[in-house]
Amino acid sequence: MTGRAALFDLDGTLVRSGPGIMAAVRGAMARLGHPIDPGEDLSWAVGPPLADVFLRLLTPFAAAARLEEAMALYRRAHRRNLIAGTPLYPGITEALAAFAAAGWTLFVATSKPVAVARPIVAAHGLLAAFRTVHGAIDDTTMAHKPELLAHILRTEGLAARRTVMIGDRSFDVAGAHANGVRAVGVLWGYGGAAELEQAGADAIAGNPAELLERASALVQSGSAP
Repeated sequence: MTGRAALFDLDGTLVRSGPGIMAAVRGAMARLGHPIDPGEDLSWAVGPPLADVFLRLLTPFAAAARLEEAMALYRRAHRRNLIAGTPLYPGITEALAAFAAAGWTLFVATSKPVAVARPIVAAHGLLAAFRTVHGAIDDTTMAHKPELLAHILRTEGLAARRTVMIGDRSFDVAGAHANGVRAVGVLWGYGGAAELEQAGADAIAGNPAELLERASALVQSGSAP
């Protein structure tokens, strides 16, 4: 495919899923007997693969062997509030429509398992906006963005120089650059300007209305990083 393509992260980019994710993480750790201090900032847990999140939390307790149990507890809690806990950010629907009107082909590229991500996209009536939803097969396979984006480029036949990754975390930028794709960082998610700039985001969007302009400038500006 030689046309322009945009890969959209899900958590923190399309949907405000942080509160639901953090509550489910806290609940799982409490059930395991390792409650998290209520004052501890867990925003770092929104975006990385789930296995990475719980390994980081369990390792200080020498409890890494309980990883599968922790993820199962998380899934159970998160599933109960899956749709209500993942509202769309204002302006996303309009931004996607603008990309479509400009002739872009859109994809979701998330570290969430596809079986979890697709119902969220569908619940917001957005499946028609995307050619397909790409995500992890399980909690480890294609859960990391470099591997996931390589898979998307290969299976969808996308040209890296005509593709842009849009996301809120350093993982999105790193995954893009590992595959010769440029990255637009978004400020309404969970990473913030400092994280995105340090990661080397090629452009920053302060609101969804800016996305098409930022992405178009990167595709038109020449070779990818």
